[in-house]
Amino acid sequence: MKQELAAQNTPPPGRRRPPSAVDFRGDTFHWGSDKMPGRVVTLPEDREGCTWGVAYQVQGEQVNEALKYLNVWKAVLGSYDTKEVTFCPQDAPDQPLKALAYVATPQNPGYLGPTPEEAIATQILACRGFSGHSLEYLLRLTDFRQLCGSQAQDEHLAAIVDAVGTMLPCFCPTEQALALV
Repeated sequence: MKQELAAQNTPPPGRRRPPSAVDFRGDTFHWGSDKMPGRVVTLPEDREGCTWGVAYQVQGEQVNEALKYLNVWKAVLGSYDTKEVTFCPQDAPDQPLKALAYVATPQNPGYLGPTPEEAIATQILACRGFSGHSLEYLLRLTDFRQLCGSQAQDEHLAAIVDAVGTMLPCFCPTEQALALV
C-alpha cells in the first residue's frame, strides 16, 4: 500500500485536530445516485479529538485556483462548511501546519447523522455512483486507516466493515463476494 501511495504521488498521512468522529453524508454523484445516495465520510467538529487524513500543500499561483475550485465543489455544491484545522504530519508531528477542511454539519442537506452499522452496510452494498460502487469507497477508507497504523483505527468503521462482511454473501454469489474481499 505504501508503494501504491508513492506511485500516486500522495503525501504521507498525518492527523488533524479537530475534528475527530467519523459521520456520513449522502453522496448522489461519486458513490451513489439521487434515488440511492451513497455514504461518504464527513468529520463533525470535536475540539478535543483528532482524525487521520492527508493534507496537500498548494503554493503560488495554484492557491487561488485551488480555493476557487474547492469553494464551488465543496462549499457551494456540497454545502460543506470550511474550517481551519491543525494538521500534524505523521513523519513530523512536532511541526504542525494550518490546513483547510471541508465539513458537512448537521445542517448540510446531505447530512445523514448517526445510523446503525447494519443500515449503513446495507446502503453501502446497494449504492453505486459515477466513481464506482460504495463498497470500493469503504474498502479504500479501511485500507487508508490500516496504512496509518493502530492510532488511526476506528471502532465504528470496523463495525461497518464487519456488517458488510456478514451481509456480502446475501448480495453476491459466494465466488463474487470472495473476489471483492
